[in-house]
Amino acid sequence: MTARADIPVSEGSDLPRLLGVGVISIALLFAAFILYAFGQPLFGAIMLALATGFAIVFGARRFYGARFIFPGIAAVLIFIAFPVAYTIYIGFTNYSSFNLLTYERTVEVLTSRASVDPTTEQPFAVAPDGDNFRIWLPETGLLSDPVALDGIAEAQLNPASEPSTLLERRDAIRLREGLGLLTLVTPDGTIIQNAGLRTFASVTPDYQQISPDTLVSADGTVLTANHDIGFFETPEGERVPPGWRVAIGWDNFERVFQSEGIRGPMVSIFVWTFVFAILSVVLTFAVGLTLAVILQWPHLRFKALYRILLILPYAVPAFISILVFRGLFNQNFGEINLILEALFGIRPDWFTDGTLARSMVLIVNTWLGYPYMMLLAMGFLQAVPEDHKKAAALEGASALRVFFTITLPQIIPPFLPLLIASFAFNFNNMVLIFLLTRGLPDIPGTVIPAGETDILASFTYRLAFDNAGQEFGLAGAITLLIFVVVAAISYANFVAMRRAAQRRSGRA
Repeated sequence: MTARADIPVSEGSDLPRLLGVGVISIALLFAAFILYAFGQPLFGAIMLALATGFAIVFGARRFYGARFIFPGIAAVLIFIAFPVAYTIYIGFTNYSSFNLLTYERTVEVLTSRASVDPTTEQPFAVAPDGDNFRIWLPETGLLSDPVALDGIAEAQLNPASEPSTLLERRDAIRLREGLGLLTLVTPDGTIIQNAGLRTFASVTPDYQQISPDTLVSADGTVLTANHDIGFFETPEGERVPPGWRVAIGWDNFERVFQSEGIRGPMVSIFVWTFVFAILSVVLTFAVGLTLAVILQWPHLRFKALYRILLILPYAVPAFISILVFRGLFNQNFGEINLILEALFGIRPDWFTDGTLARSMVLIVNTWLGYPYMMLLAMGFLQAVPEDHKKAAALEGASALRVFFTITLPQIIPPFLPLLIASFAFNFNNMVLIFLLTRGLPDIPGTVIPAGETDILASFTYRLAFDNAGQEFGLAGAITLLIFVVVAAISYANFVAMRRAAQRRSGRA
């Protein structure tokens, strides 16, 4: 009797496996600890879960059969499920460039701010004194007591002559961390601190913490922590940055649907995204199929040459073609405008007129996509029976009617899944928009970055990374809406294809 492949054949063979599992699990646990120690508890938890799952699947006999699917499941959870879930979570927070920190770090940043009194500012030099150092203030002739400069320290200044040995500036700069923690007391009791790489001065903290949720500024203004919005606020309601991350519920979604400056451009971009994806599929399919039919003509000479030339756009990397077209459509020096001006006396504003910019995007995308459709059509056309066409021709049908009544209906079913895939690709074709127009020209009257040629993907990217405020939370909310819409479209396509297949099988 042969042993099953997924169960160890003997107890002795378990020892090397368990040792290997133990070593890898310990390494993963150590990585989880390092991530947690570096302030990344979420990624530390993911690494801990991975270590636990690995130890259970590869260490326990009961689950050893799942070792083949464990890497795939782990990859899906870490690289697909986790980013989706985390993006959705961000959509319910105020995460932005103004709200990057935790509350504790925000308090630390605000209380570390200080104002320098320029009237007390004076240069300094550092004099070695055995294992310690002295601070020399040449303008006032004061020399500090010896200090170690290895932590928070205070030293008294006294009148003295200039030390015989002073450190070079570059050597003193190496001590900047200790200098920043040093407080000097002048003979009259004035406290001065390091105000830069070259000076000491009286430094007044801008804010002091008087309670867990309250700060007071140097002018006596009281700041109160508002944990609903993630900012300290003055009594008048003015926000003091930086802020901290907090959960704000559905506020981002309310902004999307209630703010005219957001809702207006979003609706426009949403409609344009669908139009762009649909027209891209229709145009690439039409051009590719037309060229494939022409290349199938038996009397056409130099077919091989034509095929090579027509496939070239597919062979050249897309980003190169897009950048080339960006130069060709240049409004002032591009070859396209030079030709149009020479022939018709016109110079279209391809990048500043919204309608022309969208037309340019469709033209470039058609150029990039038709070779793929042409290659597919050339294969599908070969599968259409010739006797069907000949029978229709004998009945007196024209070539055009034969194509639309016999050829096209037979190649559409195998084309349909590929057309749906092309629609999904173009729905999120951010690379084309980003390299060709960057979403420009901008839509007037908006409170967020939104352009005439933006699609939902590029719009979300600009909102999260190109905007001065970098509103990651709002971008996460819009991403969730996009996810819901795309999921609904995909489900509708799946249902339609399943029903069409059932009808075909019923007729058969």
